[in-house]
Amino acid sequence: QVQLVESGGGLVQAGGSLRLSCAASGGTFGRNTMGWFRQAPGKEREFVAGIDWTGGRTYYADSVKGRFAISRDNIRNTVALQMNSLKPEDTAVYYCAKARTMGITYDYTYWGQGTQVTVSS
Repeated sequence: QVQLVESGGGLVQAGGSLRLSCAASGGTFGRNTMGWFRQAPGKEREFVAGIDWTGGRTYYADSVKGRFAISRDNIRNTVALQMNSLKPEDTAVYYCAKARTMGITYDYTYWGQGTQVTVSS
């Protein structure tokens, strides 16, 4: 059974940084694309960042390009999201997600429970 557990959320002032981490267990990891999504109150869940199975290809939503960076460790089965220059509009519950495929995709199958990120102005 696939399990994804996020950590690292919290409250930060605008302009600050946070690092989210996701620990994966069950099933494969090193051959799956991983990603981060977020859902703000009253809004639909949206894609934030993705990383292919090698870690060599990353892709981002336009709203976070240049501020966020996704990375993975295929030995520790973890994926991280470094968030810099945070803005109040980044406030959301952030979810770790795992795809069934290895390449670039926006179709994810497995989801964590989410971690709250709140950015104060």
